[in-house]
Amino acid sequence: MRRALSLPTGRGPLVAALAVAFAVARSAASFAEPYEVAVLQGLDKVTARVTEIEAPVGRTVRFGTLEIIARTCDKRPPEEPPESAAFLDIWEVRQGAPALSLFRGWMFASIPALSALEHPVYDVWVLDCVSASKTAPNTEGVSSE
Repeated sequence: MRRALSLPTGRGPLVAALAVAFAVARSAASFAEPYEVAVLQGLDKVTARVTEIEAPVGRTVRFGTLEIIARTCDKRPPEEPPESAAFLDIWEVRQGAPALSLFRGWMFASIPALSALEHPVYDVWVLDCVSASKTAPNTEGVSSE
């Protein structure tokens, strides 16, 4: 039997956001098998260009000055409420400067505002998880290493 999640009062939006993140992370145990590719969306705020990024699990992809590695990508089975989640490492790599870690953690497709990367130039969030056989090459603005 599941207990209702109760939020402490007077703690503000941070506690509410953390409680939602915990509830979503706890439900991650009901995900199906891992997928091979995390489908992300990136926004370049300077050019206002939105790019779909296909990040194969374990491989580095570049989006502008960002390097993104999807460590795992999971999706719930079709009979459950839709949810895709990816564990990502994102660094900013600039020439002549050490790499700066910007994000390490889970991103959830159903709650992009809670778990997206927010950067002065780029935003990145998860769209979906797919099998490698279902992806089409997309090279505009994204490079793979």
